[in-house]
Amino acid sequence: MIRYALLLAPSANRVYADAAARLARAELAVFAGSGVLDVVPADAEVAGIGGVEYLTFTAPGPGLGERDVAHLANLSAAYALFERVGDDLLRPVPLRPLARYDSDLITIPKYAGKTNEQFTRLLLNVTVLASAAAPRMLDGPVVVLDPLCGRGTTLNQALMYGYDGIGIERDSQDVDAYAAFLRTWLRRKRLKHTTESTSVRRDRKLVARRFEAVLAPSRDEHRAGATQRVTVLNTDTTRAREALRPRCADVIVTDAPYGVAHGSRTDQGLSRSPLELLTAAVPVWRELLRPGGALGLSWNTHVAPRAQAEAVLADAGLRVLDGPGFGDFAHRVDQAIERDVLVAVAP
Repeated sequence: MIRYALLLAPSANRVYADAAARLARAELAVFAGSGVLDVVPADAEVAGIGGVEYLTFTAPGPGLGERDVAHLANLSAAYALFERVGDDLLRPVPLRPLARYDSDLITIPKYAGKTNEQFTRLLLNVTVLASAAAPRMLDGPVVVLDPLCGRGTTLNQALMYGYDGIGIERDSQDVDAYAAFLRTWLRRKRLKHTTESTSVRRDRKLVARRFEAVLAPSRDEHRAGATQRVTVLNTDTTRAREALRPRCADVIVTDAPYGVAHGSRTDQGLSRSPLELLTAAVPVWRELLRPGGALGLSWNTHVAPRAQAEAVLADAGLRVLDGPGFGDFAHRVDQAIERDVLVAVAP
């Protein structure tokens, strides 16, 4: 048996940092139960070593293999991994997380209501691991859909992982801001790419505006066709099927409005609770998931109880997961927001 210690990444958000170790333990449990690891970590606990907080765990036999380490390098809070030698020594284990582009693709955008980047990565991880795409986590292809994409934090994380991304956003200003940022970022990085903005019409009627970018981290990869595609549709998420074909996404990952600074817009107006929006939208999203696909949802439990959110997903024909780790992601964001995570899979 080999003992390990995971040093947690610092977080700019102090409140999130207070919960990071506990969330990392739950995320590790999802990795352990996903089937992607040949050697399954056990005995995970938060421990202090030399006055610093670590997530410690054990691995049977000769310990983690190369591909196991490659998976665990993508834990949202992973900063450095060590093999414990005796009681006092730590031997570094090199980590090479999925990072197809420079990290400023995610860190540069700053705006009110932006979801914590570390949490976005956690939500994407646990959703992919719950889906039929889990064996392709490191190598792709994976298509990620965020049906409430805002200014694209989830889409940019998908690009970092080498995945394709699809976003749906009702606010045209957010779509324009994302398109402007991505165009500028691609030019500054001198990456080979193409972008275009077009209209989507059905029966001669405008159903959405579409921004699309095709990119690659090098000219050789672009020339060889090893490209990624990110598409953002400016339309109401409940009308997504008018602009997208069914079964187009391996996973759906989204952060629902918290009902504090941002509410949920429905036909009845603005609501603090996301339940009305989810009730109308989840059946539409379900049609966009491939068989075995997974939906990962985060929301504010102060405005929508967990049991009611679970019922919305179940009524749409999705199976809510309750295995190790999946029920342990609730954490405080601020005094008005207690955020939780639900992951559900399509048959």
